[in-house]
Amino acid sequence: MSDTRIERDSMGELDVPTSALYGAQTQRAVNNFPVSGQPMPSAFIHAVARIKWAAAEVNAALRLLDGKRAEAIVAAARAIVDGHHDDQFPIDVFQTGSGTSSNMNVNEVIAHLASRDGLEVGPNDHVNMGQSSNDVIPTAIHLSASLAVQESLLPALAHLRSTIDTKAGELDAVVKTGRTHLMDAMPVRMSQELGGWSSQVGQAIERFEGCQVRLGRLAQGGTAVGTGINAHPEFAERMAKALSEQTGLRLAPNDSFFASLASQDAAVELSGHLRTYACTVMKIANDLRWMNSGPLAGLGEIELEALQPGSSIMPGKVNPVIPESAAQAAAQVIGLDSAVTVAGQSGNFQLNVMLPLIANNLLTSITLMCNTSRLLANRAIATFKVREANIREPLTRNPILVTALNSVIGYNAAAAIAKKAYQAGRPIIEVAEEETDLSREELERLLDPARLTEGGIPG
Repeated sequence: MSDTRIERDSMGELDVPTSALYGAQTQRAVNNFPVSGQPMPSAFIHAVARIKWAAAEVNAALRLLDGKRAEAIVAAARAIVDGHHDDQFPIDVFQTGSGTSSNMNVNEVIAHLASRDGLEVGPNDHVNMGQSSNDVIPTAIHLSASLAVQESLLPALAHLRSTIDTKAGELDAVVKTGRTHLMDAMPVRMSQELGGWSSQVGQAIERFEGCQVRLGRLAQGGTAVGTGINAHPEFAERMAKALSEQTGLRLAPNDSFFASLASQDAAVELSGHLRTYACTVMKIANDLRWMNSGPLAGLGEIELEALQPGSSIMPGKVNPVIPESAAQAAAQVIGLDSAVTVAGQSGNFQLNVMLPLIANNLLTSITLMCNTSRLLANRAIATFKVREANIREPLTRNPILVTALNSVIGYNAAAAIAKKAYQAGRPIIEVAEEETDLSREELERLLDPARLTEGGIPG
């Protein structure tokens, strides 16, 4: 038997693999775009299938599509949403800028599945009824990204923040040397340091939740250029309602389909929030790496969980692999955002023509930050141990503690004490006792590191 079959479209005949559920238009795109070998993300394809599912139900309710075809389309689309045919969507990310190839890929697979048992279902006339690639693809970008944020990213960030807060509570009594410019500064509680991370993650959660409002405004119903040509007047509202019921998201037609088709401002906004969160991840990862550095010649404040050998030549070496992975993922997200920013500017007149790139980069960034957040929580923050002896010794010898004496003896006198203590390598309290009239008891009270973490004016 031949391993190909003949399929036809408006441009003529084409050989398609016998095992393929798609048709000629998909095959043309496969032939035309051998660019990266990277297909569109499955989450995006599933979102397109959701649109086809909802459209079949809406068109049937509007008496534009007969019940049997609608039921067959819905069944086929639901199978795709459930992940049963992910290998049937091979078109490269770097394809036609409207994403028409991917829209037709989904249309053809659904039509093929729905046409079984003697029922004829057309990819354009039936599956794509009332739609255009120009409103389907922007809608799928919003839908897939919003679902990924709601179902994956926000829970991952909430888990990371909860893990940080739990660890901070456990370490509230641990006081360490603070650092600015990577140099010794006034003391902080480890719970305060981790609390800064928690606040950053919490603000990221707020940003992503706020972005959901804009992602919930859909292009569907705008069809080819924003005028709604070939779509029923009620189609847009009904589609938003049907997709809301499918997903549990709060969705509505955008107030301007022209804006939805020609721009991708909400996607650029989301990408910007992902970039901002990547900066948070980089900060946390780098703090963990510095605190773990050593264990003998670095700071050695904490000991991260040993997960794997760190060197192919140095026995016993263990590296901070989770923070290193997190930093690389963060760098990638920052780079992907730059591409989304360029793509967001490519709305020429009535259509943005870098839509597949935007979809891919958004979903890739969400995946990276979701998985990285959980790894940081579970394999780095929850499991690190504090090396209290390494924290206590430099804290007691920290000349910057003399800052607490500013309001008592003045800045210049305090600076002289700090300089002498540093040069002699002696604890600040011993030098201060020699150089001032303050009693040892008073100095112990004024220079108590734990007390200095509470703020205010010592005295």
